[in-house]
Amino acid sequence: MKPLSLSLVIGASLTLGGCLSTENVRPIGDQGRLEAVAQTRGPERDRQAILSMVGEYKVTFAFAEHAPSRGYQPKPPSRSEAYEVVLVAEDTGRRIVLQHLLVHRTLGFVLKHWRQDWHYEAPRRLEFVADQTWRVRSIPAATTRGGWTQCVYEVSDAPRYCGTGRWTYAGGTAVWKSDLGWRPLPRREYTKRSDYNALRVVNIHRITDQGWEHEQHNAKIRREGGRTASVLVREKGMNTYQRIKGYDFGGGYHYWKATESYWRRIRAEWARNIEQNQGIHLRYPVEGMTMIWAMYWQSEAARFGLPVSDASIRELFRPWVGAPGEGAGPTR
Repeated sequence: MKPLSLSLVIGASLTLGGCLSTENVRPIGDQGRLEAVAQTRGPERDRQAILSMVGEYKVTFAFAEHAPSRGYQPKPPSRSEAYEVVLVAEDTGRRIVLQHLLVHRTLGFVLKHWRQDWHYEAPRRLEFVADQTWRVRSIPAATTRGGWTQCVYEVSDAPRYCGTGRWTYAGGTAVWKSDLGWRPLPRREYTKRSDYNALRVVNIHRITDQGWEHEQHNAKIRREGGRTASVLVREKGMNTYQRIKGYDFGGGYHYWKATESYWRRIRAEWARNIEQNQGIHLRYPVEGMTMIWAMYWQSEAARFGLPVSDASIRELFRPWVGAPGEGAGPTR
């Protein structure tokens, strides 16, 4: 994932504070978290690895294309930075929900960013099958046995992609690697490009003594009717989460305390729609700002203590969220 353009979040949570200077920001290690991982075994060791991603970070997002198809000119590498706090939104033992919040380094506003859900031995997961369309699919027993399924969600908690894999600990380093899966274009490109419409991906999470890394191996693909028509280029991404001190993330904690209940209800409404339809189709342009803005203003009402009814949440979803079968294109 990559931060939203600042032009899309005008006025977002400006009263919440945050760091106005980064002069004293410095990296730190956290040996205690690595020891907690090392001292457990089995699924509990995996849980501790996942929970070790919680914390306060300076994040670097870096992507570079390679191995282009004939006639394709690779785009310049991209690199950007952000400051994020990662919080536990839910933890039931077999399911952990981590919420990322951006805290802007100069203006101090807070933006709810991406979310990652981890489910131990999940029987099913969402799969991206066509433009703006996901279906619930069973995970083969051999794939999910002993494994964790990670699902990633948009700032509005709309789905993005899922992958399943096992945590390994060779050399004392906790690493999770997904199976091969599909995902839609990332935000950093889907407002700018139309030459491909899907990514074939493998995601890797690696816990380090300074934080963690999210490594991505992507193939940018033109998919037609469920088949690969062409592979434009391959891409490697490395998102580095560096644990830091000296940065005021207080606005993030205040924001989440004020809106946590609202976002829990939003997650429940997504889950209800997905379960009801065994998947989902989004009836808005791929950049998604129509629904994101509507949800932003509703979340702001909740943040300031105004009542937001369950009926109004369902009404917000009604124009934009439908069943997979109503999508325009064929699915794979």
